[in-house]
Amino acid sequence: MRRLSLDLVITRLSHLFLRTLRDDPSDAEVASHKLLVRAGYVRRIAPGVYSWLPLGLRVLREVERVVREEMNAIGGQEILLPALLPREPYEASNRWTEYGPNLFRLKDRRGNDYMLGPTHEELFALTVKGEYNSYKDFPVTLYQVQTKYRDEERPRAGILRGREFLMKDSYSFDLTDEGLTASYQAHRDAYEKIFTRLSVKYVVVSATSGAMGGSASEEFLAESEIGEDTYVRCLESGYAANVEAVKTVVPDALPIDGLPEAKVYDTANTPTIDTLVDWANGADLGRTVTAADTLKNIMVKTRLPGGEWELLGIGIPGDREVDEKRLEASLEPAEFVMITETDFKNNPFLVKGYIGPKALQANGIRYVVDPRVVEGTSWITGADEDGKHVVDLVVGRDFTPDGTIEAAEVRDGDASPDGAGTLVSARGIEIGHVFQLGRKYTDVFTVDVLAENGKPVRPTMGSYGVGISRLVAVIAEQHHDEKGLRWPAEVSPADVHLVIANKDETAREGAEGLAAQLDRAGLEVILDDRKASPGVKFKDSELLGIPTVVVVGRGWADGKVEIRDRFTGESREIDAASALDEIITAVRG
Repeated sequence: MRRLSLDLVITRLSHLFLRTLRDDPSDAEVASHKLLVRAGYVRRIAPGVYSWLPLGLRVLREVERVVREEMNAIGGQEILLPALLPREPYEASNRWTEYGPNLFRLKDRRGNDYMLGPTHEELFALTVKGEYNSYKDFPVTLYQVQTKYRDEERPRAGILRGREFLMKDSYSFDLTDEGLTASYQAHRDAYEKIFTRLSVKYVVVSATSGAMGGSASEEFLAESEIGEDTYVRCLESGYAANVEAVKTVVPDALPIDGLPEAKVYDTANTPTIDTLVDWANGADLGRTVTAADTLKNIMVKTRLPGGEWELLGIGIPGDREVDEKRLEASLEPAEFVMITETDFKNNPFLVKGYIGPKALQANGIRYVVDPRVVEGTSWITGADEDGKHVVDLVVGRDFTPDGTIEAAEVRDGDASPDGAGTLVSARGIEIGHVFQLGRKYTDVFTVDVLAENGKPVRPTMGSYGVGISRLVAVIAEQHHDEKGLRWPAEVSPADVHLVIANKDETAREGAEGLAAQLDRAGLEVILDDRKASPGVKFKDSELLGIPTVVVVGRGWADGKVEIRDRFTGESREIDAASALDEIITAVRG
């Protein structure tokens, strides 16, 4: 179907470099990892590093084909940059440092620094600078399909999160912001076509830009319970965002006049929110207290790339936990760690379990709060003394935060930022990301060209990524059953899996002839001609997941062939004489 050559290229399982496994690999946690290994599509070499065996490579190449076709359709031009990159461009953009331990760094024999590329914005900007110098050359979109490298601390789930992975990254260069908007939309539309063709169930959500920089940013997330990304959406309005990008709905400030004065209480043995609430409801404060009435103060240390560690206090309502991904996104490009016992000893004003905003600010520690902690709100929080809390500490009267931070968890039922309803959460796997980078990288490398008026103009960039190898795992996650894989026709390693289920030589000859006919008709055929039992062959056909399975067995003597649909599980007998046409119809629809 996708092959134009007239030469026979039937894939025979008796010769194919393939070994299927009956048991799940011991290190596999998710379905795609288990099945891709069991079906002989990939093999583990090291943590986060996998080899692609013949059938796996076919699927990978089919995903590449779909991506290339849609990229070419919007005018993208494919190039290929090296994966081994010099330090200097990334030093100029500061990402040599910003990427931190996720970067694979190495030296050549002369001591020069290199890296294995995690992404290529710098190199694309320099490439355009080296080739183009006139407004007449723009707009332009370049892309590559390239292996990327990131030193994941905990690679997991097979090829879903590896240290080496295949990615399509493209970059648009426009001379106006309006042009960038058009390029961004063209990529967004192309991505929707790609994922639809690949039969991936996905959502598009607002996202943060992270180390990439830039402004507008959206993620394409494959719907999956095993996904590492949590996103939320508002069913009433269609709003959707990665939790890292959700902006808290800020309540109105409250009047301060008439509020009771802050008062410090002895609250022995109340270092946790639960124990504090129990104390408060037994202390005759004149009201019922919940965790939402308390202000929890968390201490972290932050460090900008190349900088020194600094203490930071974060105040959030006591009924919420810190979401470390949201905190990380808010602090970007700084990194953070939770403080240790040594930090408490070195800073005696930090009283564990009883930290309050006043001691922090009195000691020059920056203190930021959840956006819900607005002026006029009253809180129960630490009094900076062991066994003591302060009640009715009012924002704007008793203390003023140094700013706000999005660090608290987002929960089902929270108000949607668009004001149209409430949020519900789900999990997903990132399969694509689009950024409006703007001029971050063209500024770094002074990428200027002559405008129509003869004056220099600086191009604006967009960056757009699709995880190609990850998509193979995503498709496997979304398309499998208890028996094995069920590839969509667009990416299947073959069109037809033809099983010889009878030792009769006439049936074998019939199967060989049918395979040749299917091949000449342009279908890719896997022929199971092994000297194995029918039961073994049928189990392998289910495990490998080719969408159309044809069985030549006992019925051949009566002029019958069985055709099975791997997706629906339905099977039917057809006349051998009309088998070619019926199989072609089943495959091509």
